[in-house]
Amino acid sequence: MSTHRPFGRALCAMITPFTGSGALDLDAAGKLAARLVGEGCDGLVLNGTTGESPTTTDAEKAALVRAVREAVGPAPALVAGVGTADTRHTAELARQAEAAGADGLLVVTPYYSRPPQDAVAAHFLKVADATGLPVMVYDIPGRTGTRVEPDTMRRLAGHPRITAVKDCSYDLLTAARLIAETPLAYYSGSEELNLPLYAVGGAGYVSTVANVAPRQLRAVLDAYDAGDTALAARLHARTLPLVERMMAAGLPGTVTAKALLGGPLREPLRPAGRETADGLRALLEELVQAESVVEVLPRTAACSRTSSSGSSI
Repeated sequence: MSTHRPFGRALCAMITPFTGSGALDLDAAGKLAARLVGEGCDGLVLNGTTGESPTTTDAEKAALVRAVREAVGPAPALVAGVGTADTRHTAELARQAEAAGADGLLVVTPYYSRPPQDAVAAHFLKVADATGLPVMVYDIPGRTGTRVEPDTMRRLAGHPRITAVKDCSYDLLTAARLIAETPLAYYSGSEELNLPLYAVGGAGYVSTVANVAPRQLRAVLDAYDAGDTALAARLHARTLPLVERMMAAGLPGTVTAKALLGGPLREPLRPAGRETADGLRALLEELVQAESVVEVLPRTAACSRTSSSGSSI
């Protein structure tokens, strides 16, 4: 089983700020990126769907990567979303992202056209050959209409630059098997599965909710890595009401994130209504308040979780 984490553990799928006139707001993007890194994000995914990539131009995508790189410096991983339904265009965006300073590429399965698996594999391999950057395969069949099947994923794992997966397949069994069988680093793309996937060997997460709750999501992984799985489970459970409202209540995550952070959207997306925004703010406030409660595993409880031979279980 691989423990490779090419982009760290805690990644935010960052929104793209716009001005009131609808232009790209690079100053706001830099400030948001710096705040997210300061609050625990190991890396940022730019120009993903959360970043409204369908409605930003190629030039805006490159400008965003350059501005964020300047704002956060060399240390945080910057993964640029370059996926389109056109292999040639995707490869062009990959080269552009590399030149702009990205550390990696997020490449989604070609959408709508629903290519067969040999064509899916060829798409990813051609994009991986286009640059020297590591590639994160984005498997989200609910949006694209096409899954990256397990045998295709095993084939892709043989490429030296295809190193990671953003997994939105909702198939924990297959993900666990591929984590065990391949060197691919699996990142949860579905916040409700952040902890379950991590517990079976996942590398971390790529999260839209991290735009508004970066510390709270990272705390789950920190607790798990510290060996306190009970605390990790409690912290994970605390995030779920906000996760559900942001990601599973009928609105895109971009809309709900911007309802909390402010700033306009590009059409066809439209702002959330006041009632929805108020409900989101209430849930976020509850999560922030709960964070102030210090939870310490009593020494006696820790000691009781040992076997008769004295080894930890």
